[in-house]
Amino acid sequence: MASGAELTPTQYVTHHLQHWTVGEGFWSLHLDTLLFSWICGLGMFALLYAGARGATAGVPKGFQNLVEVLVEWVDNSVKESFHGPRGVVGPIALTIFVWVLFWNVLDIFPVDYIPMLAQQVGHHVFGMDPHHVYFRIVPSADLNATFGLSVSVLILIIAYSFKGKGAAGYAKEFLTHPFGANPLIIPANIVLNIVELLAKPLSLALRLFGNLYAAELIFMLIALLSMTASGFDVGSGLSFFGAIAMGLAWTLFHVLVIPLQAFIFMTLTIVYLSLAYEHH
Repeated sequence: MASGAELTPTQYVTHHLQHWTVGEGFWSLHLDTLLFSWICGLGMFALLYAGARGATAGVPKGFQNLVEVLVEWVDNSVKESFHGPRGVVGPIALTIFVWVLFWNVLDIFPVDYIPMLAQQVGHHVFGMDPHHVYFRIVPSADLNATFGLSVSVLILIIAYSFKGKGAAGYAKEFLTHPFGANPLIIPANIVLNIVELLAKPLSLALRLFGNLYAAELIFMLIALLSMTASGFDVGSGLSFFGAIAMGLAWTLFHVLVIPLQAFIFMTLTIVYLSLAYEHH
């Protein structure tokens, strides 16, 4: 983000891990995460809407074919795992997959140059000290974003538990599973069911965050290696082309991780909703 005379390698990594934040403590907001989450969401809506708007009755071609293949693939995934009414689950699964995929794709962008652009805007437009301009663009590398999405899944799990079993059925299962209806065992059943319920969104959030956060750190270390060769000058041509060359192999591998993590999040969401809806 700045020259080596101003930031050490440790300060460089620490600076890159800071968010554009307003507020304090629990009530703070990461504005960069919110901004790029909205950008990804609007981009997803625009692309899917364009594919649906241009649909024809004949043989699909080009972008329409891509959208139809994606929708059909998600619908088949829902059919295989969810055996209740799929009118809402299918769109939910499609939204989760595409939105998380867009989040993850942002990790391929060079780790320095969008934050550098934010520094220039903050300095020249708002008169801010560039060292205090923080900007991260990968929502899935922010635990707040992944937890926010997983909490939405938790709400859906509870809603589909009531929808599939009814209030009485869900209460009975919650109180008697897995050890039975003995009144002495009910407290243990409640504790285990609460742990099981909370573990689902927790695993979703931490898995997605851990993979993308680690990938972002590796891109930072690759950028540091290239900047070391150029005297720790992030703006130099040697630094730019060095980062591109050294990051290419990791990027090619990371291309596999990007859709895989979106697929895992979507698939587990479908499975969790199916388990919530069905009687056991």
